[in-house]
Amino acid sequence: MNTPTLRNRLRRVAVAAALLLVGGGGGAAIYAASSGAEKTTEEIPAAATPVAQTSPALSVNEIFRRDSAGVVEITVDERASASSYPYPGGGEVQAQGSGFVYDGKGDIVTNEHVVAGASAIHVKFRSGATYTATLVGTDASTDVAIVHVDAPTSNLHALPLAEASSVRVGDGVVAIGSPFGLSQTVTSGIVSALHRQITAPNNFPINDAIQTDAAINHGNSGGVLLDLQGRVIGVTAQIKSDSGGNDGIGFAIPADTVKGVADGLITNGKVDHAYLGVGVDTIPASVASQLGESAGVAVTRVRPGTPAARAGLAAANGSRALGGSTYPTGGDVITAFDGTTVTSASQLESLIGAKRSGEKVSLTVVRDGSHRTVTVTLASRPSQAG
Repeated sequence: MNTPTLRNRLRRVAVAAALLLVGGGGGAAIYAASSGAEKTTEEIPAAATPVAQTSPALSVNEIFRRDSAGVVEITVDERASASSYPYPGGGEVQAQGSGFVYDGKGDIVTNEHVVAGASAIHVKFRSGATYTATLVGTDASTDVAIVHVDAPTSNLHALPLAEASSVRVGDGVVAIGSPFGLSQTVTSGIVSALHRQITAPNNFPINDAIQTDAAINHGNSGGVLLDLQGRVIGVTAQIKSDSGGNDGIGFAIPADTVKGVADGLITNGKVDHAYLGVGVDTIPASVASQLGESAGVAVTRVRPGTPAARAGLAAANGSRALGGSTYPTGGDVITAFDGTTVTSASQLESLIGAKRSGEKVSLTVVRDGSHRTVTVTLASRPSQAG
């Protein structure tokens, strides 16, 4: 593939600007964004006991030589409408991103937003060999997609995935991708933070994203963030930037999330996400008594026709400012989910995300000081957060 033209690079900027509008967010398995959730600028969009590393750290050069064969450049063709900006009159346009070899059968992981709307998908390997790919499945809720190529095994260098428990703040990381169409570009940095929340293309949040200062730019979407053992810890997906370029704050979708979604897409062509149908916000224990509320997760909105609505959950009807933050008051506060004490909105989202649609769960809810337990049958998440 030729290096993308200025026209194509401009298109990537246009796509980034469009994704910037996807900033509202919704509950991962819930509905609307937690009002305290961190907002990020879309680019292109693990509290666990640390596990001791069992092998010595590799140099950036060693990681690149070993793993770059498993990182690919992805180019997609799209048909622009007559009114499409910045291409009045329509016609074929191209967008570009990155991906990595997931298995020896030819399955490639990339971001959903890289291949969304594609009329044709092309995968270029380090060897220069390029293949037309077929779309296996996409999941806008996690910004993960799988494409498949019929390529010889000599090109299918599958990359190993690390578990979330092995990732710690301050660990060294290496990113490989195709920023601005410059394939096989490597950058390095550290894990700057864990448990960030970023917004998926369909406005639902993606929990436990990895923050890094490794340089990530337009075209890195779908590429890899590797630990110093050369294992994939995340898929680079977003940057936070006022300039539109790398400002040292990038985000990767964690490998645990990627694996679960990728396996589901390969097996079924889709993944199911459980859904409750509420907007939520955290009521910390430190301020709960001052608010006259219970510590837990306040319901801020109930979407009509959802499991939450059928269970009779009530949204907050007021608010109060304390210590520079505003908290919802009135309505229901969820304090437990299937017997697990709930202390934050992101925790509740993760608990629901671990369930399947159709499952029955119990919610412990406090309203006006009265506790009650309700049983809810979770539904399937809609295609867009409303």
